[in-house]
Amino acid sequence: MIEVMDLTKYYGNLCALDRINFQIHKGEVLGMLGPNGAGKTTCMRILTCYLNPTSGNITVKGMNVTENPRSIKQIMGYLPENAPLYPEMLVFDYLEYVADSRRLDREAKQSRIDFLSHICGIREVMHQPIGELSKGYKQRVGLAQAMMGDPEILVLDEPTSGLDPNQIVEIREIIREIGREKTVILSTHILSEAEATCDRAVIIHQGRIVADGDITALKESAGRDTRIVVTLAKAEAGKARSVLKKVPGVMGIDTESHPGDSVIHLSLAVEPGKDIRVPVYHAIKAEDWDLLELQRQSKSLEHIFRELTKENVQ
Repeated sequence: MIEVMDLTKYYGNLCALDRINFQIHKGEVLGMLGPNGAGKTTCMRILTCYLNPTSGNITVKGMNVTENPRSIKQIMGYLPENAPLYPEMLVFDYLEYVADSRRLDREAKQSRIDFLSHICGIREVMHQPIGELSKGYKQRVGLAQAMMGDPEILVLDEPTSGLDPNQIVEIREIIREIGREKTVILSTHILSEAEATCDRAVIIHQGRIVADGDITALKESAGRDTRIVVTLAKAEAGKARSVLKKVPGVMGIDTESHPGDSVIHLSLAVEPGKDIRVPVYHAIKAEDWDLLELQRQSKSLEHIFRELTKENVQ
C-alpha cells in the first residue's frame, strides 16, 4: 500500500533521513521507533505531503507524494505531535468546522461526528471549550479530527506524548480499535507503546533503519539471547569459572567481584535455545559452594532497542 524508496532528507548539511527503504501493507499497524531526533517526524511529514524529500520517494497506492499530494491527503488522516486544535472553540463546533473543511454534507457530517465522539470517547466533553480539556481529551479530539474524512490511512506522530499512564492506556485502546479497520502508522520513542499497539516495528536511528520486523519475531529473537546469572559464596572466582565453563551449553563467563566482598557474581552466556539451570546447579552442588542466586535472564526488546540506537551507527 505504501512504499518508501531510498528516502533522503537534508536540512542544510544535516542528514535527517539517509536512503531508507520499507513497505507498509494494507491493514497493518506499523510502529516507527527511534530516539528523539532519529528522523521519525521527518519521515511522517514527507509521508503526509507536508515536506518534500531531498531525494528518493514515497508512493501511496501507486501515487507519488511529490506529484499527487492532494489525492494522497484525501485518503490520509494525520495527527501531528502537537494536535492542531483551537482552544477557544467548543469540541462540537471544532469537529463541525473540520467536517465542513472536508466538505461533508449535513447528514454525513452529523453521522460522522456522532460516530467519532463515540469511538474516541469524547461525548461527555462535546460542549466544553477545547482549552479547558485535559491533555488526554485533547489527544482524543485530535484523533477525531484526523479521522473525520474516514481515511484509509491514519498517521499518528507521538500520540501519547505528555500523557499520564491512565491516559496512555486509553489512547492505546482507541488506536487498537481503529487498527482493526485502518492502516495505521505511529511514531514513538517508547518501546512498550509499539509492543502494546503495533503489528510491526521499524527502528530508525540517525536517519537510518537499523531494524524492521514483526513485533512477535523481534521478541522471539530477543528471547534467544539468554544468560544465567549466578551468585556464590565460599567459592574462588578462578575455580568457579573453570568448573562452570565445562557445563554443556556455556559459551562464555563474565565474573564480577569486589575487594572485601565474600561473594562472587558470574554471568554465563548460553547457547541459543538451551536451558542449563539444572546442570549448573548440580555443578555448584558438587563443589559444595553456597548458592545465593541462580537466575535465567533473556535479553529484552528494550535491550535490543538500546543496542540498536547507541550513539554511533556504522
